[in-house]
Amino acid sequence: MNGFDLGPALLFCPADRPDRYAQALDRADAVIIDLEDAVGAESRPAARAALIATPVDPDRTIVRVNAVGTSDCARDLAALAETDYRLVMVPKVESATALDVLDGFDVVALCESAAGILAAADIAASSVVVALMWGAEDLVASLGGTGSRFADGRYRDVARHARAHVLLAAGAQGKAAIDTVHLNISDLVGLAAESEDAVASGFRATACIHPSQVETIRSSYRPSPEQIERARELLRKARDHDGVFVDEGRMIDGPVLRHAEAVLRRTR
Repeated sequence: MNGFDLGPALLFCPADRPDRYAQALDRADAVIIDLEDAVGAESRPAARAALIATPVDPDRTIVRVNAVGTSDCARDLAALAETDYRLVMVPKVESATALDVLDGFDVVALCESAAGILAAADIAASSVVVALMWGAEDLVASLGGTGSRFADGRYRDVARHARAHVLLAAGAQGKAAIDTVHLNISDLVGLAAESEDAVASGFRATACIHPSQVETIRSSYRPSPEQIERARELLRKARDHDGVFVDEGRMIDGPVLRHAEAVLRRTR
């Protein structure tokens, strides 16, 4: 769908741990092999060698390279040229023109600074971009802050604004939006709530950092049998009406029917 349809749970895996590549793919819908934050600078040459030497399914793999304009990014792209991977995640994107060097790749652009969030609409319009993702902690760090969440786990307003802005920017261009990671690995209740909100709002997927988070994300994105039946029922009834109608006291119009269609797409 619109260039990005890997399933809801995208699991990060350090690029310097090739023994985990296949395990991550087995546990999640897609793996994000990470050459950036998950790998120390001194380990990146070995990580690139591992990326080349340990191929996994390129149709279910995203490779996170280092920021465009860095020497590490140039080396990452040289390594990718020796693989079949063509879907890359680019961190710290702050302009569409920065992505010109990614011609030939499909790009998940990571908006995770104040400049990147404000430029999200232009970034989403780039022909190489298939999805946008946002990052909470890097964003707050770029503002000189100390944390994206309150003590009770709720996002601060600036993070909520950034999340919504990236979703809207992606949607305006018909591109996918990916929700950011939930860093508290043991907080599956909080992860479920955020994932349920993500799918209800229109995010296409949620990234995660630990295999234990995968099923929580999948369950949140998976429609319940009741939701599926209700969606089918509404669409059946719509065939008998020309325009708006009332069902069980609720007005049913075009947007509501599109919601029902979205539920059925998730069953696939």
